[in-house]
Amino acid sequence: MIENSLGPFPLQIQQVQSDTAQNYTIYYSASGPGIDQDPKGLFYIERETGNIFATRAVDREQYPSFQIICFATTPDGYSPEVPLVHTIRIEDDNDNAPYFTQDLFEFCVPENSRPGVVVGKVIAEDRDEPYTLHTTLKYRIVSQTPPITPAFSLHGDTGVISVLLPQLDRELVPSYTLLVEVRDMAGQPFGLCTTGTVVIKIEDTNDNAPSFKQLQYETRVEENRVSVEILRVSVVDLDEPGSPGSGAVYEIIRGNDDQAFEITTDKNTNEGILCVVKGLDYEAAKQRILVIGVNNEAPYLLAPHSQQLSQSTCSVTVHVLDVDEGPVFKPCLLRLDVKECEDVGTAIGRFVAEDPETGNSEGIRYRIPPGQCNWINIDDKSGEVRTVRVLDRDIGEMRRGQCNVTVLAIDRNGKTGTGTIQVCIVPGNKNFPRIMQTDYIMCRDRKPICLTAEDSDEAPYSAPFVYRITDQRLASMWKLTPHDDNSWYLSPKSDIPYGIYEIPVSVTDNGGKIGENTVRVNLCDCVTPTECDGRTRQLSGGNVTLGLWAILAMILGSLLLLLILITICGCCGAGVMHRQVTDDCANHNLIISNTEAPGEEVMDHNIIPLQNTCGQGGYGVKTGEQQTFEMAKGRGHTLESVKGGGHQTLGSVKEGGGQPMMDTCRYSYSEWHNFTHPRLGEKVHLCRQDEEQKHSEDYLLSYNYEGKGSLAGSVGCCSDQHEEEALDFLDQLEPKFRTLAETCIKR
Repeated sequence: MIENSLGPFPLQIQQVQSDTAQNYTIYYSASGPGIDQDPKGLFYIERETGNIFATRAVDREQYPSFQIICFATTPDGYSPEVPLVHTIRIEDDNDNAPYFTQDLFEFCVPENSRPGVVVGKVIAEDRDEPYTLHTTLKYRIVSQTPPITPAFSLHGDTGVISVLLPQLDRELVPSYTLLVEVRDMAGQPFGLCTTGTVVIKIEDTNDNAPSFKQLQYETRVEENRVSVEILRVSVVDLDEPGSPGSGAVYEIIRGNDDQAFEITTDKNTNEGILCVVKGLDYEAAKQRILVIGVNNEAPYLLAPHSQQLSQSTCSVTVHVLDVDEGPVFKPCLLRLDVKECEDVGTAIGRFVAEDPETGNSEGIRYRIPPGQCNWINIDDKSGEVRTVRVLDRDIGEMRRGQCNVTVLAIDRNGKTGTGTIQVCIVPGNKNFPRIMQTDYIMCRDRKPICLTAEDSDEAPYSAPFVYRITDQRLASMWKLTPHDDNSWYLSPKSDIPYGIYEIPVSVTDNGGKIGENTVRVNLCDCVTPTECDGRTRQLSGGNVTLGLWAILAMILGSLLLLLILITICGCCGAGVMHRQVTDDCANHNLIISNTEAPGEEVMDHNIIPLQNTCGQGGYGVKTGEQQTFEMAKGRGHTLESVKGGGHQTLGSVKEGGGQPMMDTCRYSYSEWHNFTHPRLGEKVHLCRQDEEQKHSEDYLLSYNYEGKGSLAGSVGCCSDQHEEEALDFLDQLEPKFRTLAETCIKR
């Protein structure tokens, strides 16, 4: 359907038919946009013929197409056909003129730009159907203001504006206004068109050099006047006012070797302001001639087809007027350095002034006005400067390290001159070097100790340091070797004994100041410092004797303990038994064993007889050292187990052939000894060591109580022995056992 159709309406635009109409009576219907959806009523379909009609014109820009669904049914509602999806496309009519996206386009381009430089781009749009002649646009420049030689070109297809004129001069034409046109239908005369406005501003470049309005100037100034304006000079510049291309920068090219003059720019007027910054001396020169030059803030850009210009200059003659002047300090600023912590009254220099008329210092007196830092004073006649305080950079206002003091010089006529003394505190050697860490532990590897010192002073009064042991006796035992500027190594010279040494060490800084320190070294018999618990022997000075006494005490203690053990063994073997035993049973009957139950005290040193149970482990006696003695089980010996608070005790035996008891646990003494002796020896060895595998005489391990024996007998090493044996072995007990039995019998 053509857009904006003129009718007449209703206008037939299509007919749909079903092949099944040959066999059935078919009725047609449709639904979708334009029929029963917005815009409703735009289309309808005849029920009997399937003709589709439009009721009014359609705008393609609003509704580019419609997709409707057509139905074919019989009178009874049967649908022999699948519904048909039908698209109605609206054909575009060139009813929309193109338009520019902006009411006004503004661009900038530097002056003197070359032809072909892109200035900007104009953009237009068309609401008609894309990619057709209706939206194919062409651009052109209709007119230019001012109407001089065309300065710009416009690309017809892209809308890009470029420079056309070889010379764009802002000073001649600051801006251009272009009237541009855009036309559809590829620019054909019957196409629709629209016009727009483009303003192109020409940006200034520094293509015009400044020049002085006047080439010679003359002015006057009194001598000794400072910070006073004496002249203003001005220039002409055709560049844009206020831009870097026209901003003037003045400089004094000649005649200002002593830097007595200074010229600056007044930003408001662009004038040069000439000032005197140092007092002029009439006696030295009655007039000064200056040459002043001018440039722009921005660098000069040479315009095409123009010649390089030289810098514009002018001359200024300054006449110096004679004035009766006061004393003048030479120099007017004096720097005096003072070392830290110098004594009060230390002379640090002289500050004198001269009378310009006489050229000497006679009759001039000096004083320091009040209200300034009271670090120094000045002799009123000689100008000698001395300190009035001890200057220390670590105190109060002295932390800044310097202070400016104004000094007045007054001549006989009352004329006054001023000068400034800058007092600067320089670092001094006020601090002693000290060793940061003084307590150390040295183990048996005798690894050298690194001593490190610090000094709060600054160079050259700090590092490098020199270390020395001041005690001659300790110096023969210890030595110091350099490591770096701050640190030295301390190590023993020979195999000196363990102990604590207090070593006096002096540290001398680079300025010669000596700090005394005491380094305490604990020379300990250890592998790591954490093992040294303070029990190391004292061997420093008089402590050496004390250490020897400690060694003797340890030896005597060991001998005393050995004597006690010998005495106990002698007492246990002193008694004489009434019966004799064989030599085979005379050795290793009492074997030290760990107690395997908590145990309790044996009353009256008695041996309690209990019933015999085979395999309970032997006989036990509890002593004051909480040790259990076990008797090895030998041939002809009966082992009895007692139940007494979880302890095993030596059972009583009957003399003269007591009642024999059933015992199936029979081994020869040699077999039993060979089996138990190495195992018990290992246990005793472990019992005499502490957690760190060191020897300990009184260390005892506790074992859990294992309970009483079973009535069924032991299932231990003897449970498979069934040989009967009488108690006649009691007639052959060895002497040590008889002595033990007599000791434990009730009296």
